[in-house]
Amino acid sequence: MARGRGSAAMRGAVVVAFLAVVTCFFLSGCGVADAATYYVGDSLGWSLGSGSWPSGKKFHAGDILVFRYLPWMHNVVAVDEDGYADCNPPPFSRYYTSGSDSVRLAKGDNFFICTRYGHCNLGMKMVVTAV
Repeated sequence: MARGRGSAAMRGAVVVAFLAVVTCFFLSGCGVADAATYYVGDSLGWSLGSGSWPSGKKFHAGDILVFRYLPWMHNVVAVDEDGYADCNPPPFSRYYTSGSDSVRLAKGDNFFICTRYGHCNLGMKMVVTAV
C-alpha cells in the first residue's frame, strides 16, 4: 500500500515540475518572440559608413543586431562609453570576429567600434540606444 502512495506522490511531483518547466520556457520565450533582427549597414554591412546607420530607427532591448563584414578587414568590439569615445576598448570588452556576428541589445546605450587598422578613429563606431 505504501508503494502506491509513493507512486502517486511521485507522479504529482513530476507533473508539477513539468508544468513549472513549461511555464518558464513559455514566459522566457514571450519577450524574445517580439525581438526584431537588424542587419547593420543594411546591404553595405558593417563598414566605415555605418556610424549613422541607427539614425531614425527605434530599437528595443532584446533586439538583435547582425554585423556582416570581411573578418580580415574589420571586427566588432562592444565597449563602454569611454572605450567608444577613446577608440580604446577596456579589458572586459567583447570582441566579435566571425564576419557575421549577432549581438542582442541591452536596454540603454550599446557602443560598438572596429579596432582594426585605425578604423574607429576614422569613424567606424556606432551607438545604438535600446528602450
